[in-house]
Amino acid sequence: MCDDLLSCVFRAWDVSLPIVVCPAMNTLMWEHPFTRRDLATLTGLPRLRVVTPAEALLACGDTGRGALASVEAIVSAVVDGVAV
Repeated sequence: MCDDLLSCVFRAWDVSLPIVVCPAMNTLMWEHPFTRRDLATLTGLPRLRVVTPAEALLACGDTGRGALASVEAIVSAVVDGVAV
């Protein structure tokens, strides 16, 4: 089912091209079993890289893993993905 912009773009993506996913969310969401299940599905796709969220003070006020990764980490993943 593609009922939002992200899933529509993902479904239309040329799988021969690399894609980088940079999730950011609350720590409880990041550690949820459903998130692990969904990430396992994504990482099984060819040429897809997941940049792990950073540990920081989050928008909700909690401190933990879930913040958007650093620009350096994202750029590195993109450069590595293009080289693959």
